[in-house]
Amino acid sequence: MTKKLILTQLILVLAFSMVHGQTGNESRAGTTAAQFLTMGVGAKGAALGNANSVYVSGAEALFWNPAGISVENDGGTFSSGFISVNQYFVDVDIYGAGLVFPIGKKPGRVLGLGLNFVDYGRMDVRTVEDPDGIGATFGAHDLSIAFTYAQNLTESFHFGGSVKFIQQKIYDMVAEAVAIDMGFLLKTDYINGLTIGASITNFGNELQMSGINSETFVDLDPQHEGNNEGIIGNVKLNSWELPLSFKFGVQVPAIKQENLELLLLSEVQQTNDNNINLDSGTQLSYLSNTVKFHVRGGYRDLFLGDNVDAHMTYGAGFTLKTQNGMAIGVDFAQVPFEYLGQTTIVDVKLYF
Repeated sequence: MTKKLILTQLILVLAFSMVHGQTGNESRAGTTAAQFLTMGVGAKGAALGNANSVYVSGAEALFWNPAGISVENDGGTFSSGFISVNQYFVDVDIYGAGLVFPIGKKPGRVLGLGLNFVDYGRMDVRTVEDPDGIGATFGAHDLSIAFTYAQNLTESFHFGGSVKFIQQKIYDMVAEAVAIDMGFLLKTDYINGLTIGASITNFGNELQMSGINSETFVDLDPQHEGNNEGIIGNVKLNSWELPLSFKFGVQVPAIKQENLELLLLSEVQQTNDNNINLDSGTQLSYLSNTVKFHVRGGYRDLFLGDNVDAHMTYGAGFTLKTQNGMAIGVDFAQVPFEYLGQTTIVDVKLYF
């Protein structure tokens, strides 16, 4: 227990120092790239108001807290697959997919692979001379691929980390970076099994766009004739930090009976480009040996007030266990944006 407490304290101190060291009194809103990394992936997390870093397991944990993949999932196994489809506003689609599987003979040592892809669709190429379009189209996307390892250091303490490749691309321009995520979960014997957890995400190098659209012809000596006026040079573009984020959350089973459970979740988040924030959620579950049914609700971005368009979230989900030991789960969530309309998220999970 002493080792677990020391490790927990070190992680918390490191996280606060990294995030606080990049924040000041001035507003840094809009000063980081790859904002899709802060949105979370999956219907369950969205329905809980993004308070999902401490209550997560299976392949879904790849996108919230890497330590969660070493927690026994709803199917009672450590192996799972995950697919998420988010119909976002203005014809933007967000996809998530993950796979985790145990390694070695000791239970709780798990590897995972996660993919997060944001498709902004196709758009017309327009110029000053042809504002209605030239007949061609271009696309834009965001991409993150994460490789994760986690293990339960004890029966109650889980630790994990991810290395991920990040890419943002629009037309012929692209920016790429590498980042790491770290997280832990600590289950206690207090209050029906109170759980605390923390995660540090998107700690990596900066993103800088490059490509043929930043190339230009340069005349190195415009004062004299006869020299080469067609030397190709590159315009140096600004580089942008990743949205470094620290989360600390608590999960409290307010009611825990044989077939009924009520979870209360709360999570504090601090990023390097925004003020400190609070997300909260609740889940009421019916539990049996073969079926688990959940109703969820959440309130996100409490401290950001009118700076965000949507606070309330809701959703539901169920898990059905088959006779051969496998299980399938489906989650659904909606986030009602005030000005941008409803967004719908559907997940399918397989436990094997």
